[in-house]
Amino acid sequence: MSTPQTFDLRQTVCVNPATGDIVGYSRMNTAEEAREALRRARAAQPAWAALPLAERVRYILRLRDYLVDHADAVSETIANDVGKTRVEALATEVLPSAMAIDYYARNTKHFLKPRKVRAGSLLFLNKRSRIFRIPFGVIGIIAPWNYPLGIPMHEIVPALLTGNTVIFKTAPETQMVGRKIEEMIQSAGLPADVFIHLNIPGAIIGQLLLEPDNHVDKLFFTGSVPVGKILMAKAAESLVPVSLELGGNDPMLVCPDAHLERAVNGAMWAGLQNSGQSCGGVERIYVHRDVYEPFINLLKQKVEALRQGPNTHHNVDVGAMCTERQLKTIQRQVDDALAKGATLLAQVKIDPAHAHANFYPVTVLTNVDHTMELMREETFGPVLGIMKVDHMDRAIELANDSSLGLTGSVWSSNTREAVALGRRIHAGVITINDHLLTHGMAETPWGGVKESGIGRSHGELGFDEMTQPQVVTTELLYFAKRNLFWHPYDAQLYDGLKGALHLLHGRAFGDRLRGFLHFVKLLPRMFKD
Repeated sequence: MSTPQTFDLRQTVCVNPATGDIVGYSRMNTAEEAREALRRARAAQPAWAALPLAERVRYILRLRDYLVDHADAVSETIANDVGKTRVEALATEVLPSAMAIDYYARNTKHFLKPRKVRAGSLLFLNKRSRIFRIPFGVIGIIAPWNYPLGIPMHEIVPALLTGNTVIFKTAPETQMVGRKIEEMIQSAGLPADVFIHLNIPGAIIGQLLLEPDNHVDKLFFTGSVPVGKILMAKAAESLVPVSLELGGNDPMLVCPDAHLERAVNGAMWAGLQNSGQSCGGVERIYVHRDVYEPFINLLKQKVEALRQGPNTHHNVDVGAMCTERQLKTIQRQVDDALAKGATLLAQVKIDPAHAHANFYPVTVLTNVDHTMELMREETFGPVLGIMKVDHMDRAIELANDSSLGLTGSVWSSNTREAVALGRRIHAGVITINDHLLTHGMAETPWGGVKESGIGRSHGELGFDEMTQPQVVTTELLYFAKRNLFWHPYDAQLYDGLKGALHLLHGRAFGDRLRGFLHFVKLLPRMFKD
């Protein structure tokens, strides 16, 4: 019911998944409008990149100010589009976005500062090299519906600060947030065509942004593994670089010395906030047998106290699923697990009055194993599966038994041992005694291994994804007539270069000395006609 519908092929109807109410309409763009948008963005890019960095920073800081001044309206728009609570909209999207904008604006000068390259050999002491960062040109950003503000802001802001122009496409389910981002950009007064928002179905936009004769210079996509593979194959036709964040099936490891109250509360928040629709959220929990019973008993008690429903007065804990399609996927995974022997530990009761909306009850299953879809595939819903393990080495084996590797967490009172254990998890992000929060920390790189994607967002590594390195090498002896190894060739040149090899890397002192004598005979040729 909450899946956006279209009419006249020109309008997207946006529906609140938690109530079924229509919250707005968004005009759809045509394929030709998308192509023209790319041409306009490309034409606008040189002037934008030529602006002094301080001026670009001033523009971007206005986005932070907009979020501060309109926090309630933006949070409500997010909550209505996604079905999440307004507390989560503020805590996981608006606040982190404002902090991220401030972080990137403060650090852009440092990130873009030319970096000196240390000389690699005595043979080239007359050379000085520096690495500059240059913009790609036009950046395409395809954002998901689960964090429609928080995820793309970590890409839009660095892209603009580094001198790129941006073509942005949000999900059809979250068009009102996309329009709100568009409004933010307009309020900041950015020059025309530096940022362009398009409303085009996902199956089409990727093809349009990667057409051979008119394509973006780099594409950022957050979404499913199958779609990421399709886009990567299409991008390969024109060698367009891609950055892909494709989700996770993230494990949580609870050691025998874990602080159980914190671990249970952490599992609930990281696994169930946003109704479990977090690519880096807790999905699989492996608990040491020594603390298994107290862990599941405390989790059952706390889960059954959760309040789930539409958010009207900040008085619910878990909201709705964004799409009916995803709700059906979760139900299939739970049915598969129960049919294969899983046990229902706890489940929140949904008020029958909300049966028309996209609510899936918070569900916790025990007696699960890796024959079940729930433990093998990305769940993306308010469902947790818990397994008991005899030792933490077994927990590592199970944690790594996945084609995905976005995040993982270890919960223990011994931080040193927890870090050592966590580093054995094949994932791009590891947290100790916490989970998921680093996505809200602008300084920490975000991204995965295996089929969880390619590239990074956030932090300096993510910032570097928006630029290409350009090496500039200068010559101290610019007045010399030639380099040692330039024409004309002769036997003396060969012997001198071989001498350089022995001078630098000979094993015996005598070899190095003889190499030095042959090499120095070459030096005068640099200054002879």
